Amino acid sequence: MSGAISATRVATLVGDFDRSPAYAGLADALVLLIGDGRIGLATRLPSERELTEALGVSRTTVTRAYAALRDAGYAEARRGAGTFTRVPGGRSRAHDRALLPRPGDHEAIDLNCAAATAPPGLAAAYVEAAADLPAYLGGHGYFPAGLPELQAAVAASYDARGLPTAPEQIMVTPGALSAASIVARACAGPGDRVVVESPVYPNATQAIRHSGVRLVASPVDPDGWDLDAVGATLRQASPRLAYLIPDFQNPTGHVMTDAQREEYAGHLRRTRTVAVVDEAHQALALEGQEMPRPFACFAPETITIGSASKSFWGGLRLGWVRAPEGRMDALTHARVAMDLGAPVMEQLVLTRLLAQGPVFPDHVARLREQRDLLAAALREHLPEWRFLLPTGGLAVWCQLPAPLGTAVADEAERLGLIVTPGPVFAAEGGLDHFVRIPWTRPGAELEEAVRRLAAAWAVVRDRQSQRTRPGVRVMVA
Repeated sequence: MSGAISATRVATLVGDFDRSPAYAGLADALVLLIGDGRIGLATRLPSERELTEALGVSRTTVTRAYAALRDAGYAEARRGAGTFTRVPGGRSRAHDRALLPRPGDHEAIDLNCAAATAPPGLAAAYVEAAADLPAYLGGHGYFPAGLPELQAAVAASYDARGLPTAPEQIMVTPGALSAASIVARACAGPGDRVVVESPVYPNATQAIRHSGVRLVASPVDPDGWDLDAVGATLRQASPRLAYLIPDFQNPTGHVMTDAQREEYAGHLRRTRTVAVVDEAHQALALEGQEMPRPFACFAPETITIGSASKSFWGGLRLGWVRAPEGRMDALTHARVAMDLGAPVMEQLVLTRLLAQGPVFPDHVARLREQRDLLAAALREHLPEWRFLLPTGGLAVWCQLPAPLGTAVADEAERLGLIVTPGPVFAAEGGLDHFVRIPWTRPGAELEEAVRRLAAAWAVVRDRQSQRTRPGVRVMVA
């Protein structure tokens, strides 16, 4: 999206950049801001004079910084118009044809993927990790359980949350989906029943289904979990596993309280069902609130899945499994049939990131700002739609006045907006009253996205279109 950014805003974003030399530090800071989307593509940067005054630096510093940006491919000068942001390779460099396969997709606002851009500090972690890499080059590079130092770092994160964990209880995987697939292979087999929430993250159910199990849906209502209904489902199905997301449930954003976790754990004990708990969003508490205790504190047999994709960056492609004692051998046997370990470099990066905490404060602040902008735009332009504002996570689950979610998504695509309708998240069909809207894009994009969504809703509402079959899109997160 085209636009301009003020010198004051740029000065706020670059903050206390490295000034040795100042032009290089300013250029590096701007590259990171453009790369992670906080300064959008095709955005006109402030004039050299304006930015000089806002930063309190010399005109030469800004001139040389802009020249460095242009040389690196992150800006271009347009005669008579100013300096505009770009990225090497253009917009398409950020996309994969499997995810955006249709003509015009690259120019659309993509809200199909609930995953944020990388936080500031990630590039520095890669640089630092590269210095650690030579120590591993003399070995074979396979670590099916994970680098010992990363296992220890992940275990320590559970210790800090009140769940004592030994490093040997951690298996590092190439993402949370890989973790879910490993757990399903190790703990269930063809014909076994597995309870899954509905709505639910669809890629997770696909990963679990690949082990040949039979999925049984357990509804999550717009207002939360009906635990009496959960108990009834568990008694009737007698499942081997139950997959649930108690922390900022994807897509509803609900959080299960400590009391609800204890009650849910009681149902699991009575049916001898093992919980598989997805904590991919757990660290994204946007109000600074204290989160409930880990589900495994209430159900010790719980197998917990974690991920770096939401709290840090999807490009790390790292997740993990925390298993109760006695389960790791079965998980290892299941894992080596799929892969022999995650990349060493990324594991070194994540080890350094976790040493600074489970999530960067700046990352949380940015997501909170984007959430609030999205919510305000929805209230202004789509007052007929209902939603509960989540206190964390990455998306709003909007309820439409009529079951037209698929039709709205189809119409929005014609207007250059990609969103995901409710049926994509349904374990057993339905949910066309809903649309999921992530707040993972910059604020200006989110506001424009809601305007296009409102236009699509107006068209669909006016013609009261019949339901249409969802288009086939690859879902990421």
